[in-house]
Amino acid sequence: MNGRRPWWKTVVGVVLTLVMLFPVYWMINVSLTPTTEMRKSPPNLFPIHATFEGYQAVISQQLPYLGTSLLIGLGTVILTVALAAPAAYSLAKLRPRGRGALNFVLLIAQMIPGIIMAMGFYAIYLNLGILNTLWGLIIADSTIAVPFGVLIFSAFMAGIPDELMSAAKIDGAGTWRTFRSIVLPVSRNSIVTVSLFAFLWAWSDFIFSSTLNSGGALQTITLGIYKYIGNNNQEWNAIMATAVVASIPAAVLLVIAQKYVAAGVTAGAVKD
Repeated sequence: MNGRRPWWKTVVGVVLTLVMLFPVYWMINVSLTPTTEMRKSPPNLFPIHATFEGYQAVISQQLPYLGTSLLIGLGTVILTVALAAPAAYSLAKLRPRGRGALNFVLLIAQMIPGIIMAMGFYAIYLNLGILNTLWGLIIADSTIAVPFGVLIFSAFMAGIPDELMSAAKIDGAGTWRTFRSIVLPVSRNSIVTVSLFAFLWAWSDFIFSSTLNSGGALQTITLGIYKYIGNNNQEWNAIMATAVVASIPAAVLLVIAQKYVAAGVTAGAVKD
C-alpha cells in the first residue's frame, strides 16, 4: 500500500531509538549492580544480582538536595512567567518603540556563557549579601529562562487576533485587564512550555549552584551528586541511583506536558 511506511525506515527508527536510550538503560543497570561486581570485566549487561543499596543511599542522603532543587525550580518558574509574559505582551501587542532591537538583545543574551554570568552574579551577590541563598539562585536561574520565555510568549501572543483586544477595549477593559483576562487564558500552551523549560534549566543547573550557593545550608541535587561522587567515588551504584531518581521529575513533566510543549514551541511559525 502506498500509505504504509517502508519497513526499513521503522527498523532504522527503532535502532536509533535504542542507541539513544542505551545510556539511560546503562545508568539504571549500574544503579542496581552490587559494588563487588562493579569492576567486573566484561560488565554484566543485566543486573544479575540486583541490589537496591544505591537507592537506599539516595533516600537517606539525597532527599534534602532534591527538595531544594524542587523549591528552586518552582521559584524559577513563577519568576520567569511573571516577568516574561507581561514583557512579551508588550512587545507583541503594545508594540513599543525599539522592540526589534530588544528582541535582538534577547537573542544575544542567550548566547552569553553561563560561567561568565555566574562570575558577574557572584560579585553582585557578594555586595548585596544574598550569596548562598535560595532567592539568589532563583534570580540567577531566571536570567537564563526569561529571554527564552519572552521569545516564546511573543511568538504566541502575536498570533492572537487583534479583534479580541479591540472587543476588550470596547467593553472598558484596560491594558492590564486585557492581558490578565484574555491574553493569559488563551496562552496556556506557551505558559506550559516556558514553565517546563524554566523548571528543567533550574533543576539541572550546576554552574550557578556551584558558584553562588556552594556554601549555603540548602543545596541543589546537582551539588549533591557532585559531592557524593567526591566522597564515594567507588560506589557507582549509589551515584547512578541518585542520577536515576533526579531524572524522574523531568521525565514525568515531559511526558505530561508534551502536547502543550509541541503546540507552544510551534506557535507563531505559521500565519494564516
